[in-house]
Amino acid sequence: MTARTFVAEWVLEPGTGKAIEVRAGQVLRIEQIDGGQCVDFNAFNLHDYKEFMHCGRTRTVHGFNPSTGTFLWSAPPRERAMFYLLADTVGRNDVLFPRCSAYVYESTYGFSAHTNCHDIQAEAQREYGLTPDDVHDSFNLFMATEVLPGGAVRISRQDSRPGDHVELLALIDTLAVPNVCGADVMRTSNFFLKPVKVTVFEASAEDLARVPALPVLRSQRTPKDFRNAVIKSDRELRRDPAYEPSFLNTPLSVTEVAVELDDDELALLRGYEHTPLYRGDLGAALRDVFFSWWEQQYVTSPNGAPTVTASSPTADERQPS
Repeated sequence: MTARTFVAEWVLEPGTGKAIEVRAGQVLRIEQIDGGQCVDFNAFNLHDYKEFMHCGRTRTVHGFNPSTGTFLWSAPPRERAMFYLLADTVGRNDVLFPRCSAYVYESTYGFSAHTNCHDIQAEAQREYGLTPDDVHDSFNLFMATEVLPGGAVRISRQDSRPGDHVELLALIDTLAVPNVCGADVMRTSNFFLKPVKVTVFEASAEDLARVPALPVLRSQRTPKDFRNAVIKSDRELRRDPAYEPSFLNTPLSVTEVAVELDDDELALLRGYEHTPLYRGDLGAALRDVFFSWWEQQYVTSPNGAPTVTASSPTADERQPS
């Protein structure tokens, strides 16, 4: 077995975070020292900070509690995997709740100055020229959350122990920013703040071999594909008088398609016709039946998520010869 190579290590004290360059092929381990500590995590493309980890896409693909064998995805229109979760000894992480902020502690608890994840993140990534506006929703490591019947959400006390850890394998060059969550008056970290250890390794061959291949799609766009690839240098928004709209596939058109049904098929369809959903629209009911069948037959991942298979072509394999 090929051993990993140690790169660097830090201990993050309560109230602090650290911006860390984690290159493609390196492993970031975030580890409990005393146990019971939530860690908020932001991540950016090291070469283009406008590409960042997106909790919404990650949540859609992997659910509310991503764990071992899942990916952390970047925001649209990039939508590519930034990290692969190699290991997770607890199995309770969260992409549902937003980071805690100064506003939360003042509005709820009356603390006008209280350590919080947004401000910790902002200060840590300031080392790389990023501002408080660049902080994004966090991947909340070791945070025990759940969705209750009826849609309410809840944070529970966590049971992580010393030595418990999450390992993230970088698939692109990243700026990773873990911070020790500042929620000492919530269940998030069991009403206390503790330090955590962060270590970077060069991945072993076995680590790299565990990552499933992902499809490379035309819809994963980068600035070279944008109509406007220039990042605004000022804050005020002004209308571009030369702007002409150019929307994809517009103007949209509707084409009627005749569908022949026998008497038995028509009788089945009429069972849907008068439901409150379609209000007697037989064509709408038929569209529902057809596309529901199509989803069951051909959509292999939930919620339209990217299909992850061991046989998916790599980027190199998809390049034209």
